[in-house]
Amino acid sequence: MAHQEIEGPWVLDTRELVRRPGTMRTVTRIVEAPEPIGTDVVAIQAGHPVELEVRMESVVEGVLATGTVQAVATGVCVRCLDEVRVDVDVTLQELFAYPDRATHHHQVGADDEQDTQHQLDQDLMDTEEVVRDAVVTTLPFQPVCRDDCPGLCSECGTRLADDPNHQHDVIDPRWSALAEHVYAGDGTDDEKRN
Repeated sequence: MAHQEIEGPWVLDTRELVRRPGTMRTVTRIVEAPEPIGTDVVAIQAGHPVELEVRMESVVEGVLATGTVQAVATGVCVRCLDEVRVDVDVTLQELFAYPDRATHHHQVGADDEQDTQHQLDQDLMDTEEVVRDAVVTTLPFQPVCRDDCPGLCSECGTRLADDPNHQHDVIDPRWSALAEHVYAGDGTDDEKRN
């Protein structure tokens, strides 16, 4: 973590908890998303508020962060392209290891999972990546404005919710030659029979 990031809004100070197992502290703050948190389809947009409530608990290996993230994600309905608002209310739990404990686990050949373990940096905990991971995995993969959204007409793009009886007369391509023959003639019925 760069020195200038130490005072960032996502960074929590754990100095009063470090190396004192059982000590706890809860922090509540509202921060702005620095960039979209989510996917291309639905995300907490940059500059929108994200409410964090994190309980930090000192344990032997480091500091255990447990908390909630609340925000509103916006995007587009994958069926009709209307705007979608998704209330985000996510729980998270992550261990931020002391650097010496993380090094020890790596040296003794602990699981590969330990390689991706988060670490405290100068007794500071940067929660941005943990929040991002927790939020992205809970957002809908294909958001819809409502469960029964009929979407758009595949022929002309009309919004089907506005016109539930919308339809097009579609002729089976196998009969198209016959249709051209029947509708192309200007003659009378007698001429058509001959």
